[in-house]
Amino acid sequence: MILTNAIAEARGLPNQEKETLRRLINVYNKHKAANATKRRYYEGHIRLSEVNLGLALPKGMGNLEIGCAWGEKAVDVLAARSMFDGFVGANGEDAEVMNRIMNANRLQAEYMKACRDELKYGCTFATLYADKASGCRIRFHSPESAAAEWDGEQGRISAGFAIIASERLSQTEAPTPSLINYHTADALWVIRRGRSNAEWTAERYPHAMGRPLMEPLVWNATSKKPFGRSRLKEPVRRLIQGYVRTVANATIGLEFATSPQKYLLGVSDDQYDAIINDKFKQYVGSIIASTTNPETGANPVFGQLPQGTIEPHVQMLRMLSTQFSAATGLTVTDVGVINDANPTSSEAILAQSQTLILMAEQLNAGNGDALYTIGQMAQAIARNVTPDELDDVERVVVPHFKNPAMPSIAVMADAAIKIASARASFAETDAFLEMNGFDQADIRRIKAQESRARGMELLTDFTASEEAENGNIEEGLEEVY
Repeated sequence: MILTNAIAEARGLPNQEKETLRRLINVYNKHKAANATKRRYYEGHIRLSEVNLGLALPKGMGNLEIGCAWGEKAVDVLAARSMFDGFVGANGEDAEVMNRIMNANRLQAEYMKACRDELKYGCTFATLYADKASGCRIRFHSPESAAAEWDGEQGRISAGFAIIASERLSQTEAPTPSLINYHTADALWVIRRGRSNAEWTAERYPHAMGRPLMEPLVWNATSKKPFGRSRLKEPVRRLIQGYVRTVANATIGLEFATSPQKYLLGVSDDQYDAIINDKFKQYVGSIIASTTNPETGANPVFGQLPQGTIEPHVQMLRMLSTQFSAATGLTVTDVGVINDANPTSSEAILAQSQTLILMAEQLNAGNGDALYTIGQMAQAIARNVTPDELDDVERVVVPHFKNPAMPSIAVMADAAIKIASARASFAETDAFLEMNGFDQADIRRIKAQESRARGMELLTDFTASEEAENGNIEEGLEEVY
């Protein structure tokens, strides 16, 4: 959707805020086409007209699309290794307040979607605002529905907006924004559309956070590009184009290999017409018969041109897959092309995954810092205080991620048992059970059943003790009488 400057002229918005919002709208519109291209390559919608060199592919096939999942793989395989596991408080204890906010916002599931958008576009934005039910509402927005300005001095966003709701005014028109949240350092401006795109009103909701209630999750940022760079950057898209072009050429080559070209020389006009009128019958027929040409007296000569092969195309795909693997950190197996570089053992597979694991650790480090800031603001909003007024317990709440190496349960269980042999108390912790492959639901069930078993054991011991004591009393009474 295209945003117009009429939004920046919303009634009730001060002139200074109008100017800032106008700049943000220009930033959004400037990057709109590039973001749409990244989305297309992620979804695999690449037309041959984008990749055709004009040599082997017919121009009439320009609108044909060849499916390619490489863009999706480049994003999803790395995102799958960034597994947000909730917040942890002081001394490793459960952060009850923050986890309650997290559960109310389904933050773990929302993070998975936000992580994909972050890798797809280079960044994604989290926005926060007060909510009576959950204390704080946290929402994520991709660059296709949000924009922001970076404050290099403060090292954070200086201002930004997010499209909250949109609607179609007609079946033929693109969706039009109807509700926009504009974030500044001291207020949240809710901008609503009126009866037409030229009528907008702004309502101010002040806050004491001292910064916009908006935080970016950024992948692969640089000093020149603080909002990061996409995994689907130009060199990667060129390799995807090469894949699509090669598959298209291989498909055409396979058609020719399936029906090799034949020739028949020295036939009469009548014989020629019979062959041309039913080419398929001549191709599939087991016998081709022809008489001597009455005009020339020559016998017809039958032949077949050498059959083509798609092996050069397969070799090209292998080369492209190797280059794509090197550019994205994926293993050749992830790319889906089998060649001599494929690992043959679990150790070799793990070695090939090291680059991707390092990228996942980098992703977790950056997103962990952003989630920490989000957690601090969320707790402050829920308590209606500033982040500086949070207590010591709330300040130390940090996000936790699972191991991006994703080791097997057997490997983790072996490591847990070895640690427990050196530290016996480790076997009583939740971390020991997690390393053995149990999730939080299983851990709660295990602990509840262990607690019931200990209770039954204590009750049995108490009952036996009572019976023994009563027996001793009865024996004493018999001796007296």
